[in-house]
Amino acid sequence: MKAGGKKMGKKALIIGAGGVSNVVCHKCAQNSEVFSSIMIASRTKSKCDAIKETIKKSKYAGRIDIQTAKVDADNVPELVALINEYKPDIVINVALPYQDLTIMDACLETKTDYLDTANYEPLDTAKFEYKWQWDYRKKFEDAGITAILGCGFDPGVTGVFSAYAQKHYFDEINYIDILDANAGDHGYPFATNFNPEINIREVTANGSYWEDGKWVETKPMEIKRVYNFPQIGEKDMYLLHHEELESLALNIKGIKRIRFFMTFGQSYLTHLKVLENVGMTSIEPIDFEGQKIVPLQFLKAVLPDPASLGPRTKGKTNIGNIFRGKKDGKDKTYYLYNVCTHEECYKEVSSQAISYTTGVPAMIGAFMVLTGEWKKPGVYNVEELDPDKFMDALNKFGLPWIEDFNPELVD
Repeated sequence: MKAGGKKMGKKALIIGAGGVSNVVCHKCAQNSEVFSSIMIASRTKSKCDAIKETIKKSKYAGRIDIQTAKVDADNVPELVALINEYKPDIVINVALPYQDLTIMDACLETKTDYLDTANYEPLDTAKFEYKWQWDYRKKFEDAGITAILGCGFDPGVTGVFSAYAQKHYFDEINYIDILDANAGDHGYPFATNFNPEINIREVTANGSYWEDGKWVETKPMEIKRVYNFPQIGEKDMYLLHHEELESLALNIKGIKRIRFFMTFGQSYLTHLKVLENVGMTSIEPIDFEGQKIVPLQFLKAVLPDPASLGPRTKGKTNIGNIFRGKKDGKDKTYYLYNVCTHEECYKEVSSQAISYTTGVPAMIGAFMVLTGEWKKPGVYNVEELDPDKFMDALNKFGLPWIEDFNPELVD
């Protein structure tokens, strides 16, 4: 903040109008000391208008100026025209991961800071890698602008937690297990808590973890553990590949192994197996009545919209990192996590906790850039930047964290 508590008057262009965007917009409105105006832009303007109306009925009504616009995020000239018209201080990308590069191109052309919550994925391959976006480092440096990658919860807060642990508690971190548990119940036999296309691609892909300087690949859902999560209880969790493993392996000192586990209930896994067996999770286009359709995209169209799950979802999420390493020559363990309640999230911002835990960090990352804390030319993953003020903001804006210095470990 500026001295004397003056408002900073910053503008954010928020691209995307799903559940996460709804949270980002509410949280920008809450943080009116930094943000004076937001523009919500999407291919479907009515979705942007709906978010604007939801904020008008919330406790954050009237705090900031809210505009809406239609934009095709696959179209660089259209994005450039909108950025030039609105002149934002930062672009917050909560659209589809396939659109990261076109939005980054538009930011380069207009010299506007950029932030996203998920790494780029090519539309036709289920590949989760940072290389495409890391290739933009020199371009962003030369343009004098900042790009912050993967600033949701996982990836995002999991990286900030790692930077915080490294800065305050360890000389070196040897092992990280990232655990993501959703004990929420939406009452449907099968639905996904975020974009079904992305969610299903992620869980049907091979798993992998980083150990001794190389990737170890596993079959989908091959490695299962049971973990007793604080405030949630025992849950089955499965090893997945997750994008932050790639950047943490490079940026955290002393790493020998990093793994990522996510919980899934039996009903979800059974439905997923059936859908997979009948070809509904395929990303290969097929001919249907004279037109090409992608089965997974069709499945997305018939499943409940994740944004609609908010009012029906009950229960809690628990996401965090278990660290093992050395401090002053001694072994040390440290568990840093957040517990979020679906009903409380819905009451505050009309979204469930999965959207909430992604949207709050995106707003915080944006204001970290706008206040100068994270403003430096180039392309960065969050763990490369100072974590302390981000950690303070998590407590302030609805994602308080809990520390445990003697946690149950994952074998």
